[in-house]
Amino acid sequence: MTKELHNKPRRIIAAAAVAVLFGALTIYSGGSVTLFNGPARAAAGDYVPFVVWFNFIAGFAYVAAGTGLYLLRGWAVPLSVVIAVATMLVIAAFGIHIIQGGDYETRTVGALCLRILVWTAIAFAAYSAWPRAPATT
Repeated sequence: MTKELHNKPRRIIAAAAVAVLFGALTIYSGGSVTLFNGPARAAAGDYVPFVVWFNFIAGFAYVAAGTGLYLLRGWAVPLSVVIAVATMLVIAAFGIHIIQGGDYETRTVGALCLRILVWTAIAFAAYSAWPRAPATT
């Protein structure tokens, strides 16, 4: 391993760990609802399909972003920002769904807010702790 990988900022390691764990849980929970007609789907109640499908697919991006952060890949910070922004767009679409009288579960509001909070924090932590090249004069 390179010296750079041995000296990763702790915030990067923490953000990467949260991203991968959050991603794995998201893939499991989203997949349980979207892919299988079983107890998880029944327990989901009035779930909004586009939200659950977005979360399920985004779970793979979460794992990729977390892995990229841990490995200090240059694309990982922008991917984290894209995930946060995409989640904000989904909550906006979800809000329109609610305003138009669509069925939904109240817990979905909290889950989307949690996702925005987590991904904004991950993106900020990664960006602020990202190793910078030394300035040249």
